[in-house]
Amino acid sequence: MSRGRLLGLASTAVLVAASALALTTGRVKLFGIAWLAFGAMAVAGYAGARTPSTHTGTLVWGYGLAAGAMITSAAVFLLPQAMGQHPVFGGFGVALGLLVGYAAHTLGHRLSHMQLPIDRTLAELTAHAVSAGAIIGIIYGNMPELGVLLGVAIVSHKGPAGYAAVHRFAGRGGDWTAVLLPAAGVGVAAVASSFLALPASAPIRGVVFGFATGVFLHVAMDFLPECEIGSEVHDSLSHDGDAHELLDRLRVHAVASTAIGGVAVFLAWTVVA
Repeated sequence: MSRGRLLGLASTAVLVAASALALTTGRVKLFGIAWLAFGAMAVAGYAGARTPSTHTGTLVWGYGLAAGAMITSAAVFLLPQAMGQHPVFGGFGVALGLLVGYAAHTLGHRLSHMQLPIDRTLAELTAHAVSAGAIIGIIYGNMPELGVLLGVAIVSHKGPAGYAAVHRFAGRGGDWTAVLLPAAGVGVAAVASSFLALPASAPIRGVVFGFATGVFLHVAMDFLPECEIGSEVHDSLSHDGDAHELLDRLRVHAVASTAIGGVAVFLAWTVVA
């Protein structure tokens, strides 16, 4: 059995234990959100592993849908929560989250020079998943009256993100079941962070909620598909024919996919609201 599959199965077992804890402590919403994220990422990962590596358009659409959904979710659901706690400290928290996210992402490229027990793509996806889960847990742990739509919107990108990541990972010979690690990480992190009780102080809550929003926004922008020469999309092209013409076509796909991702969140909100 491959190391990736072992990690995936072990993390799924941890999610089952975390789910039991969530149900016994009345965290039913987190239970549902956790398994929705797990199922979406697992199914999309399975599909991504079976898509030919030459289909660069699927990579663009996977990232674009994820980015559009995440940016819209952050702007509509997370940002108002942060500003509602404290308009000034909430803003400082957003800025802090964006800057910390950038620093972590930039310094994280040092991982490419290190020998890790898992694939770098999988490691980055797991970090993103745990971040999203922690945000969900903090928000619902301190504001349990919130509806399920917020959490669903936050994890709405997990399907496209899992598809795109496994498409790359499996293309290098990886076992797609390794995606169960980040898929389970959302729920495990959400349940664990939900026990963190924030002080009643509005400035502190504003900074925490703002920080969570900023980190999530950075992750969302990190998913925006780049179609420039030297980008991952460019490097994955077969380069049969005119590469510039192919990139121009993919730029249109990138814009369309991000727009559809954002509209999907809007439509989900209108249906539920």
